[in-house]
Amino acid sequence: MNKVEKFLRGRFASALVAVIIGFAVAAVVLVAAGYDPIASFGALLSGAFGKPKYISNVFIKATPILLTGISVAFAFKTGLFNIGAEGQYILGTVLATVVGCSLNLPMPLQVPIVLLSGMVGGALLGAFVGWLKAKFGIHEVITSIMCNWITFYLCNFVVMSDAFHKPNSTSAVPVNPSSYTILFGMWKKSEAGKQFLAGIPWLREILLKTDLSAGFLIAVVVAVIISIVLKRTKLGYELRAVGLNRDAARFSGIAVERNIVLSMLISGAISGLAGALSITGTSPHTITLLAAMEGYGFNGMSVAFIAGCAPLGCIPASILFASLIYGGMSVQQAMGVPSDIINIMIGTIVFFTALPGIAPFFANKIQRRREAKELASSQGIERA
Repeated sequence: MNKVEKFLRGRFASALVAVIIGFAVAAVVLVAAGYDPIASFGALLSGAFGKPKYISNVFIKATPILLTGISVAFAFKTGLFNIGAEGQYILGTVLATVVGCSLNLPMPLQVPIVLLSGMVGGALLGAFVGWLKAKFGIHEVITSIMCNWITFYLCNFVVMSDAFHKPNSTSAVPVNPSSYTILFGMWKKSEAGKQFLAGIPWLREILLKTDLSAGFLIAVVVAVIISIVLKRTKLGYELRAVGLNRDAARFSGIAVERNIVLSMLISGAISGLAGALSITGTSPHTITLLAAMEGYGFNGMSVAFIAGCAPLGCIPASILFASLIYGGMSVQQAMGVPSDIINIMIGTIVFFTALPGIAPFFANKIQRRREAKELASSQGIERA
């Protein structure tokens, strides 16, 4: 097996082939619609990475998608399909807002409590879905979809409640500033901060024109921790064993029902953390009246599948996904290209990523050609 064949049989190759096919399909659609694909892709890249503030906004947008992607990937590795990451994310935003505007402690205490409240909300919702699965055998897809809508309307109820509604608005009262996870939040707005940043234009553009926070770094740490837990710990072994074969796991003495609940609890906590970080890290630092699902949980599912449900693979996958979404707005503004074409590209990438045999298919073709050449060469030597 040569290096090309070995590469094509790897996990990364499937994702790369899916991305290439996604761009190719988008190019065909652009040409059919009368747009220049090269200029459109150039606008896409420029809109995502052309300026420091654009790059910062891509990472900001990638943060909740990365965490919900890790959430879905973790559950999938343990044999569960957490389609309820959206609801767990929403509940995380609700509890983070309620706690963040009710308490006003010093920042070293306030931030962990607010983030923990979001995690607890997501964890409880995930554990409830897992308990229904373990106790009554109700499929997690059904219950988690129902929970998505329950949290959707719960969010709207809290927004419009007398205790948390902000007068003359469609949002709740924002959390106290001590809850913020924005980097250098107070310092960058001070005279000393502005004077310092004046000499570093690119850093000034990032800090003053975007809500760059510690969220993405926290999400990366979570990805590393979850990867270690799955691969290097007894807990991870038991969770994966239950996911691979529950009967064999039960026969070997593993508590299957307990691990199902624990898996959904951890998965829900990660999605809840995504919601809490969205409140503490980005303006307006509160929840608003929802007209539709925000989509972070569903986008996280796409990221998880692009990454092959590998927690660490979710990091580049989330950046790719966020850059396509954020850069796609520039394509629409600069070229007049409908945003639907970007959605077609994303959908195509996810579709071909879900076909794990696409890259090995090319590897098999290369192998057959190589074997045919070797056979023809050996026959030629024998005749000689």
